Amino acid sequence: MNVLVTGGAGFIGTHTCVELLKSNHSILIIDNFENSHPEAVKRVEAITGKKVNFRQGDVRDIAFIKKQITDFKCEAVMHFAGLKAVGESCQNPLKYYDYNVAGTLSLLQAMQSCNVKKLVFSSSATVYGAPKRLPIVEDTELHTTNPYGRSKLIVEDILRDLYTSDPSWHIAILRYFNPVGAHKSGLIGEDPIGIPNNLMPIVAQVASNRREKLSIWGNDYPTKDGTGIRDYIHIVDLAIGHLKALESLNVAQCNAYNLGTGNGYSVLEVIKMFEHVSNQKIEYEIASRRDGDVAECYADPLYAMQQLDWKAERGLREMCEDMWNWQIKNPTGY
Repeated sequence: MNVLVTGGAGFIGTHTCVELLKSNHSILIIDNFENSHPEAVKRVEAITGKKVNFRQGDVRDIAFIKKQITDFKCEAVMHFAGLKAVGESCQNPLKYYDYNVAGTLSLLQAMQSCNVKKLVFSSSATVYGAPKRLPIVEDTELHTTNPYGRSKLIVEDILRDLYTSDPSWHIAILRYFNPVGAHKSGLIGEDPIGIPNNLMPIVAQVASNRREKLSIWGNDYPTKDGTGIRDYIHIVDLAIGHLKALESLNVAQCNAYNLGTGNGYSVLEVIKMFEHVSNQKIEYEIASRRDGDVAECYADPLYAMQQLDWKAERGLREMCEDMWNWQIKNPTGY
């Protein structure tokens, strides 16, 4: 299948492109490199031994997207392009609505005009807000605690409205929990620009002495050790989930799936495991809670197991080992 991958040079996009190429799909990556690096595309080629089609551009440019869909004879789209920092979204919500909502609208309009109606959408577990019950199932009430999550939920609503108006669409909405780790080769991984917003890259940078210490945002949550609990999922498991979702689009649908392990780990548990695999001391300090953060968030992945024949296979130790391998091979990123 010819698959257009928006944001394909990013963390999740690159790993998914590897899995797509391994399964003999043809891909065209579109990226504007705001939160990614051109070297990542070369690394995908190095891992797979295959040439990657690439165009630099922005999903908000409808004419550009239409041309790429037409020229590439695109049959499906995987949509990763967007911004993802909760804290930044609270400080600059208009930017997030522009990139994440307006960008997706432009993409959908281009797809519709080209009669391409297969889409795998990159959503987030933040659409569940502060969940009232755990583990989280897909029919949990949707409400968000920050503009980033709200931008994802708005797009989900747009996709559901689109499918209701035109049931010939084939849509899979994937709600990620916390992607971590890296490809086993150490060639691709998470390379945040500036100060990382997620836990694992900061832990890795502290372990490699790139940063002095990390801040734990709150140790007074109602959890087993007071720190926030999250469902961390290995990036390769997540990428394989996208492949399974694409394969599920042989019938018209608009379904949402949790991609997580079903296990929650606290910040302190992640630090302890990373210290173990890296044999490094992780220095940290306790800071006040961040706006928009919740105490606990972990998935019930049963629906994805049943409908997509997918299950996360890699545990926390392997996530930390692969992240450390990426960090020591790429101490300053790409």
